[in-house]
Amino acid sequence: MHPATHPENALSARSHRTPGYGRVLRGLAATAVALPLIFGAAACGNDDGGSSDPNAPVELSVFWWGDDSRAETTKKVLAAYHDAHPNVTFVSTFQGNQGYLDKLSTQAAGGNAPDIFQLDDNMLSELAERKVTLDLTPYVEDKSLDLTKFPESLAKYGVVEEKQAGVALAENTPGLIYNKTKLAELGVAEPATGITWEAFIAWAKDVSTKSGGRLPGTMDPSADYKALWVWLRQQGKEFYNGKELGFTAEDLTAWFELWKGARDSGATPTADVIHEGNSSDASKQLVVTGKAATSWVWSNQLSALSKSTKDQLGLMAYPGDPKGQWARASMYWSGSAKTKHPDVVADVINYFVNDAAAAKTLGIERGITPNLDLRKEVEATLTDVNQKTSLTFETEITPKFGAAPTPPPKGHAAVRTLLVTIAETVQYGKATPAQAAQDFITQAKSKLA
Repeated sequence: MHPATHPENALSARSHRTPGYGRVLRGLAATAVALPLIFGAAACGNDDGGSSDPNAPVELSVFWWGDDSRAETTKKVLAAYHDAHPNVTFVSTFQGNQGYLDKLSTQAAGGNAPDIFQLDDNMLSELAERKVTLDLTPYVEDKSLDLTKFPESLAKYGVVEEKQAGVALAENTPGLIYNKTKLAELGVAEPATGITWEAFIAWAKDVSTKSGGRLPGTMDPSADYKALWVWLRQQGKEFYNGKELGFTAEDLTAWFELWKGARDSGATPTADVIHEGNSSDASKQLVVTGKAATSWVWSNQLSALSKSTKDQLGLMAYPGDPKGQWARASMYWSGSAKTKHPDVVADVINYFVNDAAAAKTLGIERGITPNLDLRKEVEATLTDVNQKTSLTFETEITPKFGAAPTPPPKGHAAVRTLLVTIAETVQYGKATPAQAAQDFITQAKSKLA
C-alpha cells in the first residue's frame, strides 16, 4: 500500500434519506460496540443491500489532498464520528495537491469516485457540471446538513447551477501580509485595512525609499487573479459572469497600468524578482525571503509564512473597500453522485462543519471554521499567535464582506495560469498594458469555451 494511503474508521446509515438520521444514529451508537479499524486500499461505499436497519454496516471512501498534518487531523475527526456511529467504516486516502484532480477525474470517469472528496474552487464547477458531485440541496433545505451558522455568502459559494455541489470545510479570504519587524526598523507606519490602492502604492514607494532600495514596499500582484478579482469587485465588476469573463480589455488595461506605474516608481521589485514571487509557494513568498515588505496571499497562510522568517508579520485586507472581498471556501467536502449512501455522506459532512469537537480538532489548518458559533471555541484551543491573528482577522472582516460570487467556471485553472503569463509580458516590458490585456481576453475566452 502506498504510504499516503490511510484507511480509516466506521459509521452507520441507511440507503435512503430520513430527516434526523444523524441524531437517531448518535442515540443508537451509545449502545453499539466499536468496530475495528479497516486497513486496505480505498474503495467506494458498499451497497447495504437496501436494508432499512440503521445499524447496517456502511463503508465510505474519503479522499483529500494535503500533508501528514492535515491527514492526522482529518483522520481524528473520522475516528470520532466512528465512535458515535460504530457501524460506518471509512477507507481514507490522501496525497499531495499535484496530480490530485487528475486522479479524482480518472476515478469519476470510471464511475468510481470516492464517496466523499475534497475540492477547491478551481475544481468544483467542473465536477459539478459533469454530474460527478452529489446534489446536497435536499439535506441543506431540511437542515440535516445545517448551513445556517455559516456566513450566507460562504454557504452559497458551494452552489453550482442552483445545486449545492459542495460545503465549505473552512473559510478564508485574500490577505495582505506585511513585515512588521522591517517596517518598525525603517520607521514606517503599518498599512491598515481600508487604505486605497493609490495610497497603498505610495506607501510601498515610501518603504522602498527609506530602505535605500534594499526592500521594495510590495510584491507586484498584477499576475495574481485574487488581487485582480478583489479590485474588479470594488469597481462593480466580477472576474466571471457565469461561464464567461466578467470584465473587459479596458478593465484589465487599467489594472496593468496601475502596477506598471508602481514598478516605474520603485514601489515593487524588478521583473525577475516578481517572477520569483509569481512562481513560489508560501514558504518562499517575497515577504519572508526579504525581497519585499508585503505579499498577496490568503489570510489563513499567516502562520505558515511566519514559520519561514524570524521577523514578525502582520495581516490586513487587500487595499480598497473590504466589500470587494468575500467569505471564500478554502476547500469543500463534496459527495459522489454515485454513492450508495447519500444520507451518511451528508451526515459526515455535517459533522465536520457543525460539531464543536470536530472544529477544535481541525483547528485552522484548512482555514477558519465555517460555523460562526464555533469560532470562539476554536480560538480558545489555539496556541500559535499567528493562527489566533488569522482567526481574529477573519471574524472581524466577515461582516464587511460583499456577496459571494458564483464559484469559478470550468477552465478557471487555465485562466489563472494565463493571467500570470500575460502579466509577465508587461512586467518584463515585452507588451504594453493594452496589448497584453487584449491578448488575455482573446485567449481566456477560448479556454472558457
